Amino acid sequence: MRISSGDPKVPVLYHVERTRTGASFSVRSVKAVQHGKAIFICQASFQQMQPSPLQHQFSMPTVPPPEELLGREALIDQYLRDPNLHKKYQVGLNRIAAQEVPIEIKMVNPPSRLSQLPTLEPKQMFWVRARGYIGEGDIKMHCCVAAYISDYAFLGTALLPHQFKYKVNFMVSLDHSMWFHAPFRADHWMLYECESPWAGGSRGLVHGRLWRRDGVLAVTCAQEGVIRLKPQLSGSKL
Repeated sequence: MRISSGDPKVPVLYHVERTRTGASFSVRSVKAVQHGKAIFICQASFQQMQPSPLQHQFSMPTVPPPEELLGREALIDQYLRDPNLHKKYQVGLNRIAAQEVPIEIKMVNPPSRLSQLPTLEPKQMFWVRARGYIGEGDIKMHCCVAAYISDYAFLGTALLPHQFKYKVNFMVSLDHSMWFHAPFRADHWMLYECESPWAGGSRGLVHGRLWRRDGVLAVTCAQEGVIRLKPQLSGSKL
């Protein structure tokens, strides 16, 4: 749970409590502190691997493979070549293009033109993977990278039906939960399926599923965040 913004120039002090240590399950509580105040609280649960006859999962959505989709840079370039693209979108896209992102992202069903955006449902899907090679050795590293990946555009799913009427004044995560179900490689393509079942009270709730390419559900995510909006200003001065 995020409590306040951190300061990248100041060291973080981590307080770790051994909340529970059992034969099968263990729990650790972690508090991150800067300037004498908590900025982040995390509770992590660990389980010894156990066989179980109780097994089921949802079915992975049928989508085009990542090799058939445009990457982030190519998609931005396509949008910027649209002669009808509004200047504010041009500025925003160029700002995004200038950012160095350590993950590769391919939208499954991107709009063909930003100048004619349809009304969207609060759902989106991406193919995602870390840039570079991580290797097979340390599953903990893959889990850490997946945690970073899972936050990308996640809360923004709640904005999709409202993009024409409002623009974001303030948006930040309140809490972020993850459940790891099966081994995976964060440097291999995974499908990130995101949906927002509810938004209201200046908050948005989003759910996410990270699928391996072989159809195995690897990770489930949930996040709630503050979303404060203000009306889009009309271009007309009449």
